[in-house]
Amino acid sequence: MKNHIYIKNKIKSFNKKIKVSSDKSISIRSVLLASQALGTSNISNLLESEDVLNALNAIKKLGINYTKKKNTYIIQGYGLNGYDIRKKTTIDAGNSGTLARLILGLLVKSKKEIRLIGDKSLSKRDFSRVIKPLKLFGVNIKNKNKVLPIKILGTDFLRPITYEEKIGSAQVKSCIIFSALNTPGTSVIKSKKSRNHTELMLKFLGYPIKVISKKDYDIISIKGLRQFKGFNYKIPGDISSASFFIVLTLLSHKSKIVIENVNVNRSRLGIVSILNKMGAKIKLRNKNNYNGEQIADIHVKSIKNFNRIICPSKLNSTAIDEFLIIFLVAAKAKGISKFKDLGEMNKKESKRLDLAVKFLKLIGIKIKRNKDDIKIHGNPNLSLSKNIVMKNFLKDHRIFFLSCIAALTLGGNWKINDKDSINTSFPDFLKTLKILGAKIN
Repeated sequence: MKNHIYIKNKIKSFNKKIKVSSDKSISIRSVLLASQALGTSNISNLLESEDVLNALNAIKKLGINYTKKKNTYIIQGYGLNGYDIRKKTTIDAGNSGTLARLILGLLVKSKKEIRLIGDKSLSKRDFSRVIKPLKLFGVNIKNKNKVLPIKILGTDFLRPITYEEKIGSAQVKSCIIFSALNTPGTSVIKSKKSRNHTELMLKFLGYPIKVISKKDYDIISIKGLRQFKGFNYKIPGDISSASFFIVLTLLSHKSKIVIENVNVNRSRLGIVSILNKMGAKIKLRNKNNYNGEQIADIHVKSIKNFNRIICPSKLNSTAIDEFLIIFLVAAKAKGISKFKDLGEMNKKESKRLDLAVKFLKLIGIKIKRNKDDIKIHGNPNLSLSKNIVMKNFLKDHRIFFLSCIAALTLGGNWKINDKDSINTSFPDFLKTLKILGAKIN
């Protein structure tokens, strides 16, 4: 089967209501926490992407059974440290850094050595950021060059830690929180602001976790060895997936969209703040609180003119997965937009900052880069008529999504490779585009 698509026409005006894929971060966390809960958990609207299916496969290898009935996954947990681990167990995290880093935190008491592997892309990513705190807990870790594969052997002599997380990585923070669940005593994390789904979910489960929020960081205290019961949870829509349809609408001609039932957690709302600063008028309506998470419908209208932005670095962690598509808006803005301290983009599924610069140059945008800072010289009249072939972008799903939105709004004749990458986070991406009227061959 061919693994590429062709787009040769801009999308025409549309006025639609849509739903996007379920939140990937919450889907993975719900599966992992259900595997440690005492009793049965029912998770509905779970994202059925490769990353989440790998999470389900992982808990099954650890002795946790699950079934699916209609739109609900039923997971039977046996409490903290309730895994039944066999000799020579290997867990394949595929492309998911979230799964790989978080599940390590749940294996800190494993009595048998477990080998953690991933795909070619994940195997290049830095795991020293979680290896360091895991060793402080007393866990035995074997690996070379700070990357996968990793061998982990738990211990019965875990000790609570106090740790400062300086990166702003929710994966690192969550790995430490998960490790603390199985550790006697109270562990404390001073964590730079990042997405807080793990903390909110544990509060929803009644777990004794305490969060003191400061201006630039949180102080998180976790008491270990407290059981929690199975739970029911309905996964909301993912704002990272919604972001591509937000920008598609903004850049299209006389178009409107309502994206229903999206998680608008404040730690993930950077894209809305940034785009509204650039002239968009994105509205959040029908807001409600669901188990600590904020859910809303996102209303967007197309606009003609965009302002440049000097993006505050404090917004970086709240938009780290969305900067690729934000850069496309900056490419159409009047003036020079500036973004700073974006090194964390190169720690994702691919070196996204490097690839973003390559992509913007490909579509004719002037870029100046100084290490982790970039300046984008916007062109409000940007329109393409040439042939563009998207390849050698490391099969990154968000690069594929970005390319589709650029093709549908800027014009040109596009051949976009690595169609299968959408299965990582949004298997229905192309189907949803076609609902809006996109012509994709």
